[in-house]
Amino acid sequence: MHEFTYITAFTIGLMGGVHCVGMCGGIVGALSFAAQQNKSVKKTSLFTLLFAYNFGRIFSYSIAGGVMGSVGWMLARWTDIHNMQITLQLIAGIFMLMMGLYISGWWMGLVRLEKMGGIIWQYIQPVAQKILPVNTPLQAVSLGLLWGWLPCGLVYSVLIWAVSAGSFQQGALLMLCFGLGTLPNLLAMGVFANQLKLFVQKQMVRYMAGAMVILFALWNIALALNSMGQG
Repeated sequence: MHEFTYITAFTIGLMGGVHCVGMCGGIVGALSFAAQQNKSVKKTSLFTLLFAYNFGRIFSYSIAGGVMGSVGWMLARWTDIHNMQITLQLIAGIFMLMMGLYISGWWMGLVRLEKMGGIIWQYIQPVAQKILPVNTPLQAVSLGLLWGWLPCGLVYSVLIWAVSAGSFQQGALLMLCFGLGTLPNLLAMGVFANQLKLFVQKQMVRYMAGAMVILFALWNIALALNSMGQG
């Protein structure tokens, strides 16, 4: 995969932060508030816990990306690898386009996809609740590992893209870059929860973030269609 692909994945994570704050912001805010109220947790260690949460979450993304990349590798063994990668890139671009429309509030169809993912989350959530309250970084990492499987249309879109990576390593790296892109918003959410929530609720912010994701989606779709035309 081209280096620019990983930069794109990072930027999508960053621009999709509006969705991240809306989807995971409540979790981060609740965890941060609980840590602040817990006398056994020093205020100076709050940021350490936030990093630990997110380390676990991004590690889960990377593992999922590696699995999807491996799926792409197996598909490539059975089919023409070039055509398969182009097809998957086109599908991923379409999903990103839907995600951009979802973030901006222009179309909410991906809610259905997230509800489907919620079936799996119903089994994971009780396990996550047993880890609470979080007092140590190890507990925070454990919770983050489970948190990474929270149903999210943005994550699903990039995971489909990871299939086109064609290997475990490249699929994992793609999702790692995406996860790192989401990190600034969720770290800020833990520290400036109310201020950031008010900011991302502004319609213009949602429009701009959605438009950026849509542009990346159209770019991927255009590349896929151009490759089909050359074939």
